[in-house]
Formats: sequence, C-alpha cells, structure tokens
Amino acid sequence: MPRVVVFDEFGGPDVMHVVEEPVAEPAAGEVRVRIEAFAVNPLDQMMRSGASPAPVPLPHARLGVEGTGVVDALGPGVTGLEAGDPVILAAIPDASVRGSYAEYTTVPASRVVARPAGLGITEAAAVWVAYSTAYGALVEKAEMRPGDHVLITAASGGVGRAAMQIANQIGAVPIAVTRDPAKKDDLLAAGAAAAIATNQADALETVRQHTGGTGADIVLDLVMGPGQPELLKAARPGGTLVAAGVLDPRPTPFPAAPLTIFRYRSFEHTLDPVAVKRMAAFLTAGVRLGALRPAVGNVFALDEVAEAHRHLEKGLHAGKKIVVTV
Repeated sequence: MPRVVVFDEFGGPDVMHVVEEPVAEPAAGEVRVRIEAFAVNPLDQMMRSGASPAPVPLPHARLGVEGTGVVDALGPGVTGLEAGDPVILAAIPDASVRGSYAEYTTVPASRVVARPAGLGITEAAAVWVAYSTAYGALVEKAEMRPGDHVLITAASGGVGRAAMQIANQIGAVPIAVTRDPAKKDDLLAAGAAAAIATNQADALETVRQHTGGTGADIVLDLVMGPGQPELLKAARPGGTLVAAGVLDPRPTPFPAAPLTIFRYRSFEHTLDPVAVKRMAAFLTAGVRLGALRPAVGNVFALDEVAEAHRHLEKGLHAGKKIVVTV
C-alpha cells in the first residue's frame, strides 16, 4: 500500500514515522495526485513540534504544504485536468489531514496548477510557496512597479531569493539585507542590485546611496521584531511596508513612519482561484524566460524525512530549499 508520513505526538524529528494506508478516492471536485517530491517548509516544523498557531489534531497527523506530482485520478465534476497531468500543489490549508508528505494525496482541483515546462521535479517541489508568497506580497499587495527600489530582509532565505528574482523580472531594483556579511557575494550573484550586512553597514546610508537619496519605495520585511523601526528609516516617506515574516518572535513596535502598511499571509491569495491563475501565469512566464528558478539544496528520500527535518533545524540548508523525493 502507499506510504504516508504521520506523527502521533508533538516533538522532534523522530516523532514522524512512515505508515502504509489505502489510497483515498477523490471526492466531487477533487483530484488525487501521485506525489513525486515535496519541500520541507518551516511551517511543517512548527506543526510537528506543536508550535503551529493553528490547531493540529493528534494522533495520526500529516504534514506538508508544498509539493509536485502527477494527477492520478479525477473526482466527479472535475474538468480541465486529465490523469497524467504534471501539477504543483498550490495550497493545502488542511495539511494535518491531507499533507504532501505522502505517495498520494487528494485536494480540490482548484488547488493545483500546471507544472511549468523547464522545471525539474525537485525544483517544482520547492517553487510554489516561496514564489507565491513573494509575488503576493510584492505584486498583489504592494503593487510593485518597474523602477521601484525594494528593500528585502532575510534575503538569503527561500522567500527572499524569490522576491529578488520577481523584482528583477518586473524591472524593479532589489536591495538585499542580511545579518551575515559572508552571504553578500551570494546575494549579489542571486540577483540583488546591492547587498547590505546590517552588522557591517548603516542600512539607511547604503539605501540612500543606491536610491539617489530618496529611500526604498517598498520594504519587504520577512523578519519583523524590534529591529524593524531602524530598518524603516531607509524607506522613503509615503513608501510601502509589507510585513510577511515572523523569523524574530519578539514584539515588533508599530511603525511611526509615514508608510502604507500591509500584513501579509500567503493563504490570502493562494486560496483565491483568480489570484492563483495570475500567480501561475507569472511563474510560468518567469521559468520560460529563465528569470525564476528556485535554489534547491539537499535532497532526501522519503525514509530520510526525519533527517531532512534535522537538516532544517540545524540551519544547514543555507537558504536553499530542502526537498524529499517520493
């Protein structure tokens, strides 16, 4: 029988185990997807450890919010898809029930998008969450335009790297922020017009140098925390802040700067079929043009899923996505 990863208690990576379960039949409006690979997402780690803000029912909880595979079966009423179509899972809001850490899962047909030609399986597994988050925050929410200077925190992470590529595809100017000066060259190679190490340089002065003294038009804050007000000094008056991350769990003071402020969560758009259609079209075009390409790090087998989580927890992925093949 097909294999699926489950956990019966909260804890470290070893609480996960692989079991065999019968294949579920897709209900009306659903498709069954044969999973080929999935990416390990920090949300998976939060769910497994008991730190998820959403309740996770135990025992026998599943994991996985992103992945890729092939349509295996269609439920009644599904049109526009056929068995054998390669797809990407666009949203799994109930991952504890039908997560992608499995050989098969069923999802509403509206929750899959065509896999862009030119993406390998491991890349396709790693692309959607990071790129849809960055696209939603910058294009849908902040209305990023060509020529905009975009300051991106945690730029070496998956969403940060995606944001730099998306900004370049639009014709905006990405300015990367990192805490580690050793990552500056890598960020420039990944598409940043400039890279700022906050423990080495004054972000305000550096941004002014690269914006002709005006400041950043958009700040994409993927960190939050008490350091945000200092960062926002680099934004121009009337600019836009998109707060889309929680890497720093400490309280974030409410910005006093004259900015348009958005709080962003990816499900805001990935559960909207119309927005998903725009996201998928943008992603497909970017892949075809060579502008969008996820950075994949270590690849593990399904039986090594605990080791994949340990790799994430130790920070060994260096901002690249960890992928598990099925």
